[in-house]
Amino acid sequence: MALLKLEELVVEYAGITILKGISVSVQEKEIVALIGSNGAGKTTTLNTIMGVLKPSTGAIAFSGEYIHGLAPENIVAKGISIIPEGRRVFSSLTVIENLKIGAMVQWNRSRVNQDIEAMTALFPSLKRRARQGAGTLSGGEQQMLAIARGLMSHPRLLLMDEPSMGLAPMIIEDIFKILQEINQKGTAILLVEQNAKLALEFAYRGYVLVSGRIAKMGSREALLEDDFVKKAYLGQHDV
Repeated sequence: MALLKLEELVVEYAGITILKGISVSVQEKEIVALIGSNGAGKTTTLNTIMGVLKPSTGAIAFSGEYIHGLAPENIVAKGISIIPEGRRVFSSLTVIENLKIGAMVQWNRSRVNQDIEAMTALFPSLKRRARQGAGTLSGGEQQMLAIARGLMSHPRLLLMDEPSMGLAPMIIEDIFKILQEINQKGTAILLVEQNAKLALEFAYRGYVLVSGRIAKMGSREALLEDDFVKKAYLGQHDV
C-alpha cells in the first residue's frame, strides 16, 4: 500500500482547470520528484495534498485513509508537512519561536524542547542564532529553519516546494545532504524542484508534469536518459 496516493486528481482554480486527472504515488521512505515547467501545476499539487485547495474530482489517500476535504491542520496531524516555496518563515519571530509553531498540532512541552534540541543539532547554524529574529538569517539559514519547522510535527511525508530556489550551489548541496539524512531516518519526501537534474539525481523515481497532466513517469535512471526529458528539462539536445 502506498503511503500517499493521488487518484485521477482534478483541481480548478479561478475557473481554470490546473490539474487534469493526475495520479501520483509515494511509498514509505521513498523520495519522489515532481518536475515540470512553471505553471505546470506542481505547487498546486502540493497545496491540494495539504488541503489548501480542494479537488473537483479524484481522491487523495494517505496511509490508506482518504484525506481530501480535511483542513490543513488535520492533514499535518495525520503526518504530512510542507516546506513551502520561498521558505515563509515568520520574520519577526525568533528561530526558537518559529520551531515551536511547527509543533503546535501535537504540543507537548517536554517533547517540544527535545525536538528543538534535535533540530538545532541537525542544523548547527540555527543553534548559534536561536534567539535571533528569523528575518535576520541568510537565505540558506531560512531554508534550514523552514525544514526544521516542518520536521517539528514528526511527519511521515515531507513535501518540498523548490528548496534550491535563490540559494548558492554550496548551500544547495548542504541542504540536499540533510534531506538525504532525513530520508534515511525514515521520512518519505515528495520533491517539487525547478532544477530537474538535481531533483532526479536526488529522487528514487519521478513524474513529469506538463500542462496539468502526467506526461512521463519512471525511475530516475529512466527519466535522466529519456529524450523528451533531456531536451525539455536538462538542456541536452541531439548533435
